[in-house]
Amino acid sequence: MEKVIYLLSRPDGVPSAGFAERLVGEVGPNLVAAGARGVQVNVVDEAVEPAAGLRIVATPPPPDAFVSVWVDSAVPLLRGPVDAVVLGAGEHVLAYLVTESEPIVPGGSTGADGRTDGFAQVAMLQRPPRLGEEEWLRLWLEHHTPVAVETQATFGYTQNVVTRALLGDGHHDAVVEELFPAAAMTDQHAFYDAAGDDEKLARRQAAMLASVDRFIDLDKIDVIPTSRYVIR
Repeated sequence: MEKVIYLLSRPDGVPSAGFAERLVGEVGPNLVAAGARGVQVNVVDEAVEPAAGLRIVATPPPPDAFVSVWVDSAVPLLRGPVDAVVLGAGEHVLAYLVTESEPIVPGGSTGADGRTDGFAQVAMLQRPPRLGEEEWLRLWLEHHTPVAVETQATFGYTQNVVTRALLGDGHHDAVVEELFPAAAMTDQHAFYDAAGDDEKLARRQAAMLASVDRFIDLDKIDVIPTSRYVIR
């Protein structure tokens, strides 16, 4: 089985609520009908409006949604029906074949609509030119992962390393999803699991920034707060 992540922008004139409703209520089920073994939709909707201050855009236009699809094979001939569903739903579509790792298996409660509690912060990473691929992966996956797990209030952490681009001219090397409690949208103490402790917050923020600086150029990272819907 292979995992494909589609990045797409909301079409002009379509409100965010309508875009999210279509992805969850129509596109997701259509992807299942097209042969997808699993489908997850991450989309910017009204529920994550309080997290607007966490948004970082380095490579416009930013995606408004990420659609993750698990398929038996991602070769073009067999992936075609899935591509067609996504291409009909948004604009500026990119698709990446990825390898998935879950240092923290996603938890949290899921509502009747498939939405996971809290919010999902999705980051798109680009490998800095100063680092070779092997060194970059080592710094990120081996050294940064325990720092991220230790310093943040995440209840889900998924690392997707891009194997190759399938659609579009994207240049991302990884797509990361971290699940946070809803309070973390507006409260850094909640984000860093440091409730009521300013010293702990400052210490964790400093540790996180120092670790990130080792393998990411901060002017080349995109961070999009989203709602996470598990369709299948």
